[in-house]
Amino acid sequence: MITDKIIELALQEDLSLGDITSDNIFTHEEQAEAVITAKEDLVLCGMNVAKEVFSAVDPSVKFLPLKKDGDAIKKGEKVLELKGAALSILKAERTALNFMQRMSGIATASREYAEIGKKYGVMIVDTRKTQPGLRRLDKYAVRVGGARNHRISLADSVMIKDNHIAAAGSITAAVNKIKAVIGHTPKVEVETTSLDEVKEALNAGADIIMLDNMTPAEILRCKAEIAGRAVIEVSGGVNKSNLESYCQTGVDVISMGALTHSVPAKDLSLKIVKYTK
Repeated sequence: MITDKIIELALQEDLSLGDITSDNIFTHEEQAEAVITAKEDLVLCGMNVAKEVFSAVDPSVKFLPLKKDGDAIKKGEKVLELKGAALSILKAERTALNFMQRMSGIATASREYAEIGKKYGVMIVDTRKTQPGLRRLDKYAVRVGGARNHRISLADSVMIKDNHIAAAGSITAAVNKIKAVIGHTPKVEVETTSLDEVKEALNAGADIIMLDNMTPAEILRCKAEIAGRAVIEVSGGVNKSNLESYCQTGVDVISMGALTHSVPAKDLSLKIVKYTK
């Protein structure tokens, strides 16, 4: 599994040379109970990944979830309990929390942005601007929050961007080349930056037109030109502060790199609550 490899790498960063502190204080016979608690309001995500982390360190650690991915958690709420060797819990602590905190941050932002989109019938989606190696987890967290995924990889759909257009010579040339090869089933998306490019993409037969780094006023002019002949996606420069103004244009989709590339991690902490020699 992909998560197995990610977790293995993450644990190697912390434990490849052992834990000089815990290894010299505890033996495996000394038992503990611990809780993980939210230190701020959040949408919980990453529970199964955390479970895999503790299991990878020590399969005998009991992982007792009190909440599930997608739950809205209030500051101070406990989300899970752990029982097992104190040594094992301490060795897995930081890695498990790192995954949960990042994924909960993405899920929380996705929930907030998706709710804004729903008010206007606009689908909010992510991009490929994810942490290298963590894309599957980042995009899972987006779904948990209620937003949608765009491409997982370059193989998922046709998206003709600025550099494709520059290398091919024009939007028309790029669309003609791809349609001559891929057949009739895949949809073709074209990135545009002006009304003239929108017109060219329409004439070339684009199924989806991305309006890149345009203002809401520019988007409305392009939307009038498209007039339902293609799905309209907006991307570039959209963030929490201006999302609602972009949603008010009534486009079909808004893709936001901000869902994954710059979302702050949410704060969760692990505390030992009982210790037995």
